[in-house]
Amino acid sequence: MKKGILFCGMLTLFLILSCATNPVTGKKTLALVSNDQIFPSSFQQYNTFLKENKVITGTADAKRVETVGMKIRAAAETFLKAKGNTDALKGYAWEYKLVDSKEINAWCMPGGKIVVYSGILPVTLDEAGLATVMGHEVSHALANHGQQRMSAGLLQQLGAAGVAAATGSQSAETQALIMQAYGVGSSVGGMLPFSRSHESEADEIGLKLMAIAGYNPETAVAFWQRMAAKSGGGKPAELLSTHPSDETRIANIKKQIPVAKAEAAKYGVTFK
Repeated sequence: MKKGILFCGMLTLFLILSCATNPVTGKKTLALVSNDQIFPSSFQQYNTFLKENKVITGTADAKRVETVGMKIRAAAETFLKAKGNTDALKGYAWEYKLVDSKEINAWCMPGGKIVVYSGILPVTLDEAGLATVMGHEVSHALANHGQQRMSAGLLQQLGAAGVAAATGSQSAETQALIMQAYGVGSSVGGMLPFSRSHESEADEIGLKLMAIAGYNPETAVAFWQRMAAKSGGGKPAELLSTHPSDETRIANIKKQIPVAKAEAAKYGVTFK
């Protein structure tokens, strides 16, 4: 038990010293791994992915991805500069690639490496829909969600080690049951809500970015409604999902639209 108490004390001190301020939200977040460590690996994985998949170039769709990506990037720079966080994009190396895939998806790796799958274009329909997607994905990178998720994963491992230390005097069977309970509890009670909060945060920031870039944030509602129709109700229950339910997401976005418009107005961008 003493080992467990000592471990918990050391872990608490470690966590206090491992917090960082989110450059976008101003919140204190976990940062057990620095972006200086994450970015090189991210860039390498991105390049490997591009080599192993078909990148679409020279088409109107590829040009649209590039155009929207640059507008969202400019909006992000404007947004962060206004918040006094001019160093927040240090080390970013932006890229926007359209990849041939039927999958309805897009993603942004830490450091600004973006991929849009061609399968999502029929759902985006136009630049505004694409800006909704890319604004959301870029927001994950700006808010250092990759860093936070890696840190949470490390914390989960450290927590498991702490549980093992605290229950060392128990039988092997009892320890196994406790560890199993910890694994389930930390995932459902910790990691999954953590991921859902990231998705909601990326929605909120993404709306502001697309608005600053000149795209009416009201169009985001129609995009997510189209995405919901594509899912056909096949998603898992919200409690066990890394994403908010369609209903929750759309309701939250509707509430955030006036805030996004007000943010854009600060930079002279207004909508009728």
